[in-house]
Amino acid sequence: MTDYSSAHPGAQSMKALHASSGWIIAFAIIAMLAGVIALGSVVTATASAVFIVGIMLLVAGFAEIVTAFSAKGWGRFFFWLVLGALYVFAGLDCLFNPFRAATILTLMLGIVLMVAGILRIFLATQMRHGTPWGWVVFSGILTFLIGLMIVAQWPYSSFYVLGIFLGVDLIMIGSTWLAMGLALRKASATP
Repeated sequence: MTDYSSAHPGAQSMKALHASSGWIIAFAIIAMLAGVIALGSVVTATASAVFIVGIMLLVAGFAEIVTAFSAKGWGRFFFWLVLGALYVFAGLDCLFNPFRAATILTLMLGIVLMVAGILRIFLATQMRHGTPWGWVVFSGILTFLIGLMIVAQWPYSSFYVLGIFLGVDLIMIGSTWLAMGLALRKASATP
C-alpha cells in the first residue's frame, strides 16, 4: 500500500505547516492581544494606523520616483515624478501630523463606506430570487449606516475610528490564525 501523502506534491508543505502550528498559534495570540490593547487605547491606535499608512505611502512614493527615471519620454517621466512626490508628501504628512492625516482618512473612509453601502443595496436589487439578496441588502444598509455615523461625527470621529478598525482587524486576524493553528495541530495529532 502506497503512502499517498508522500506522493502528493503539497505533502511536504503540509508537514512544514504542521510543524509550525505552535508559531502560528503564538502569532495569533499576539495579534489578538494587540487588538485588545488597540481597542483599549483607540487614540494611540489611530496614530499608529496613520503612521503605518505614512510608511507605506513613503515606500510607494520612492518607488514611483525611481520608476520615473526609467520612463521613456518627458511626459511619462513628469507624471511618475509628480505622482511619487505626492505620495512622499502625503506619507510625510502622516508621519509628522498624524491627527490631521487621520481626519482626512476618516472622512474618506466614511464616504467610501456610504457609497459601498448604496452599491450593495443596488446590487441586491439586481439579484435573482432564491439568492441571498436579503443578506446583501442588510449588509448594504449596515455599511451605509456605519459610514453615515462616521461622517456625522466627523471630525471628532477621526480620533477613534481608525483605532477601532485597527483593533477589530487585529482581533479578527488573530482569531483566524488561531483557528488555523489549532486545526493544523489537531490534524497533526490525528494518525
